[in-house]
Amino acid sequence: MKILLTGRNGQLGQELLAIRPADMEVIAPTRQVLDIRDPDRIRSIIKEHSPELIINCAAYTKVDLAEAEREAAFEINHEGVHNILIAARDTGARFIHISTDFVFDGRNSTPYLPDSPVNPLSIYGKSKSLGEQVLLDDYVDKTIIIRTSWLYSSHGQNFVKSILRLCRKQDSLNVVSDQVGTPTWARGLASVIWHFVRHDCVNGVIHWSDSGVASWYDFACAIMEEGLSAGLLDKAVTINPIHTCDYPTAAPRPAYSVLDKTATWKLLGHRGNHWRHALGNMLHEYKALTGSENAQSLYAVPDR
Repeated sequence: MKILLTGRNGQLGQELLAIRPADMEVIAPTRQVLDIRDPDRIRSIIKEHSPELIINCAAYTKVDLAEAEREAAFEINHEGVHNILIAARDTGARFIHISTDFVFDGRNSTPYLPDSPVNPLSIYGKSKSLGEQVLLDDYVDKTIIIRTSWLYSSHGQNFVKSILRLCRKQDSLNVVSDQVGTPTWARGLASVIWHFVRHDCVNGVIHWSDSGVASWYDFACAIMEEGLSAGLLDKAVTINPIHTCDYPTAAPRPAYSVLDKTATWKLLGHRGNHWRHALGNMLHEYKALTGSENAQSLYAVPDR
């Protein structure tokens, strides 16, 4: 099968390429070669390669900066998706699109179902919601929208690397404890995507994150503990729980964004790993990739 992958340099794009099946031909142009804001370029690439499936991982993900860069967020997360849709429709290619828990307002007290009403709080969430709606309105029979949450990996910028970096530099950290969701290792999500590449009987919205529930505070504590266990940290630090109001950000976040994965588990025939187990696996992989001595220099501050 021939597949066009956008967003190859992001966390998920790199994981998809790392574990791609041998029988899949993946065309994965860089953003310089294929900018999804350019409809003519998209049509040209799709016409040249005639992919049977498009996996769209390209996105504007700078949650706080999106409040100021509204136009850029909508150009990529809404109009860019529409541009790909038009080109895909011309060739009949299937479409897998990655979305986010930020399409919800966080007022639920039980996990959000795939058909729960969306009500995004931020510009980022609104732009992603509109991207979803374009596909649901015009291409739902050939589209899978996969919502995920709190994504991290050994690659790119993310919360896990930031907490490790801060634990090395500081004796104490303050982390929000009243925002609840589920961390997701991008490797597990990539495996799920490759499953649905092979099974074309699914369409519409599905949810995927790792199993379990955590606050950002819980997640940070686990990162420190697992980092110590993996040999990526040499000392424990104090992590203090704080309220969202004590850590103001430009973009509002949903207080509760746990995704209900029951339907996805049935389709796959298994549940996802618990987020803590996945975190431990990722950190051991990260140590192997970077080496504990030079890992600190690779830590980066996350966009979200």
